[in-house]
Amino acid sequence: MDAIIIVLIILVVLVFIALIKTIQVIPQASAAIVERFGRYTRTLNAGLNIVVPFIDTVRNRVDLREQVVPFPPQPVITQDNLVVNIDTVIYYQVTDARAATYEVASYIQAIEQLTVTTLRNIIGGMDLERTLTSREEINAALRGVLDEATGKWGIRVNRVELKAIEPPTSIQDSMEKQMRADRDKRAAILQAEGVRQSAILTAEGEKQSAILRAEGESRSAALRAEGEAQAIRTVFESIHAGDPDQKLLSYQYLQMLPKIAEGDANKLWIVPSEIGDALKGLGGALDNFRPGDGNGGGAAVPAPRPSPPSVSKPPREQPPLDS
Repeated sequence: MDAIIIVLIILVVLVFIALIKTIQVIPQASAAIVERFGRYTRTLNAGLNIVVPFIDTVRNRVDLREQVVPFPPQPVITQDNLVVNIDTVIYYQVTDARAATYEVASYIQAIEQLTVTTLRNIIGGMDLERTLTSREEINAALRGVLDEATGKWGIRVNRVELKAIEPPTSIQDSMEKQMRADRDKRAAILQAEGVRQSAILTAEGEKQSAILRAEGESRSAALRAEGEAQAIRTVFESIHAGDPDQKLLSYQYLQMLPKIAEGDANKLWIVPSEIGDALKGLGGALDNFRPGDGNGGGAAVPAPRPSPPSVSKPPREQPPLDS
């Protein structure tokens, strides 16, 4: 009886183990390789899968998500015989679980070695300056080589990035000095540009100020000349309206003689011919004066002019008185 119980327990355990091996649950974005008697049978996709227990064996589970693998710095010699250390990062994804399992022993190690070899070939054809300034070109060339080589392994290389390119210490010092010199040069150029722009703006301001000043002076002179012309015109019109005779003109000439002689620098002055005519007119005016009375001196009295005939006004009629 005890032996039967033991056999039943063993059968239950075997059935339980068989059920466990029969049902295979594969997570999302994963795949599993199934071998039957050591030979590839099929690939299990995500979800619930049934296999034959003790006959089918799940050999490998492959992650189908995109993987990021950083590689340690690798010394690379440039075309101008300088050693630089380059850090790389590879973004890859398994597209065929069967090829990734059977076509290469370790695709991670294979990708790393292929990356180092390709990187040395690419950098070996560039000098240091081009290496430092051509990261996109290096990334594109490296990705093209890796994608072509890893395609048969069931691997797709999505991106290749260079994390850092470290030149030798002596080259770094030289580069820092060169960058400092370039910054000083740019600062000097910017300062010179600022001084030049300031001088241009100052000159423009002075030019504009001179133009405005000249326009103001021209307008002022024009207004002054217009005022003087208006004054002369007014005086001329007033003189003609007053109908001056020769006597008044002669008297004005005599009044102007002292003003002509004013000033210490006037050693010689010329009397215009109009003065003689004025004196003649003045002499004629003196003949028309009447002598005054008194003690020898006479007051200048102008000759009487004929009075205009008087016109008698008619008497104004008075209004009639009321009775």
